[in-house]
Amino acid sequence: MNTKDLLLLAEKNRKRLVEVVYRAKAGHIGGDLSCLNVMTALYFEVMRNLDPTQPKNPLRDRFVLSKGHCVEALYVTLEAKGFLKPEVLDTLGQFGSILSGHPTIEVPGIEVNSGALGHGLSIGTGMAIAAKMDKNDYRTFVLMGDGEQGEGSIYEAAMACNRYHLDNLVAIIDRNHLQISGNTEDVMPIESIHDRWTAFGWDVKEMNGDCMEEIVSTFNDIDYTNGKPHLIVSNTTKGKGVSFMEGIAKWHHGVLNEEQCKAAVAEIEKRIEDLKTR
Repeated sequence: MNTKDLLLLAEKNRKRLVEVVYRAKAGHIGGDLSCLNVMTALYFEVMRNLDPTQPKNPLRDRFVLSKGHCVEALYVTLEAKGFLKPEVLDTLGQFGSILSGHPTIEVPGIEVNSGALGHGLSIGTGMAIAAKMDKNDYRTFVLMGDGEQGEGSIYEAAMACNRYHLDNLVAIIDRNHLQISGNTEDVMPIESIHDRWTAFGWDVKEMNGDCMEEIVSTFNDIDYTNGKPHLIVSNTTKGKGVSFMEGIAKWHHGVLNEEQCKAAVAEIEKRIEDLKTR
């Protein structure tokens, strides 16, 4: 897909996300919105061999949502990709639904149960090692939160990735600077991310995760033969795409009322129409 089509799809996914979270009366919408552009690019441009009719294709690239509380963004992406039917996504928040507040393997297209923060990179490390052992060329992508970087298990995994030269693994930090209790640098400082991960032996890149063109070019620039695991620091905006949510910590886990939902949808619909007429 070209950049315009990816951006249009991301906006359609953003509208769907707002509506789904509003209907469910639950969800981590701020972090959902900050990582939605990256997730759209991964599933529709970067990751290979994703086929809803063959969800366990052994050649498929793997995706692990380590920041599992932002599963709503994954659900709408999986729906757009054809893994989830709309009538299933509409059951989010209802008794008996297969959709819960964190990823589970009961949902087609989800690789692993996740959401206990700090575990996703270790799981992705195992997947990447398995690919190397089996001489398979699938790649593994792990999306982490920046607040999650306070978990020590991440750095154990980081050392292992360097030790085993996992150039088939890409970790992404959704760097929106806000976690549930405030600014990351006030809660548990994690800068300089670039220097820290470079010291661990990783190939580190930074990008504007709010800009679709830069997202695609950054992923296209990865060298999967350089013997190093890859880290992308994706600089994003919490609540991206809904003006009254952007950069506001309380929307880490916020429930929209009817008026807010209508305002958010109207804002997104205007961007969709503008993109269609470009």
